[in-house]
Amino acid sequence: MFYTMKLSRVNFVVVLFSVAISGCVATNSTQRKAIKDLQKGRVTEDTSYVYALPFEKGTAHLVVQGYYSAYSHKNRAAIDFKMKRGTKITAARGGVVVRLKEDGKRGGLNNKYRQDGNLVVIQHSDGSRAGYWHLQENGVLVNIGDTVQQGQVIGLSGKTGYSALPHLHFLVWNNRSNQWQQVPTRFQTSEGPKYLRPFRKYSNK
Repeated sequence: MFYTMKLSRVNFVVVLFSVAISGCVATNSTQRKAIKDLQKGRVTEDTSYVYALPFEKGTAHLVVQGYYSAYSHKNRAAIDFKMKRGTKITAARGGVVVRLKEDGKRGGLNNKYRQDGNLVVIQHSDGSRAGYWHLQENGVLVNIGDTVQQGQVIGLSGKTGYSALPHLHFLVWNNRSNQWQQVPTRFQTSEGPKYLRPFRKYSNK
C-alpha cells in the first residue's frame, strides 16, 4: 500500500523501517493495551524507573518506532531512534556490561545479516537489563564486566544486522518467575518523564 503514496522525508524513513527492523527480538505480550494507555496518557503511573535518553546532552533524535507500533514492533516493547552512523550512544541507566558484540560488518534487508548486529547489554541493580542494538563495527566502547554510569558513552550507532537504515534499537527486559519479559520504560524528556511515542523528536537537554 505504500508504493502509490507520495511520501515526505519522515514518512519515507518510517516506511523503510516498517520493513527494516523485523530482525529485532520479538516477544508476544498481554501488556499491549496497558502500555498503550500509559503511552497516550490515558493512565498515569509514577512508580517505574525513569531512564535517561540514550544519547548525548544537547542532541535530539526522532523515534521512528515505539512500543507495539503498527510496523515491526507489533509484539515488541522497544524503541527505535533514527541516528546517523557514528552517533554516540549513552547508557540510559547505570549497571554492569554483561554482553556485547562488535565484530559484525554487514547490514541490510536480508535474513543472512541477522547475526551481524552489534550490541551492548547492561544489567541494572534490580536485575533488569537494557539492550542497545545495531552498533557499528568496532563501535562498542565498553568491555564485559565494566560498571557504567548513566549518561556514559558506551558505543557508536550503526546499521549492522537486519536493518535498512542506521538507527538505535533500545529494549529493556526483566526476569520474573524465571521468564524474561520486555518492560516498556519511561524516559526523562524536556517535558518531564514520558513513555515515548513514534514520529516525535525528543531532546536530551
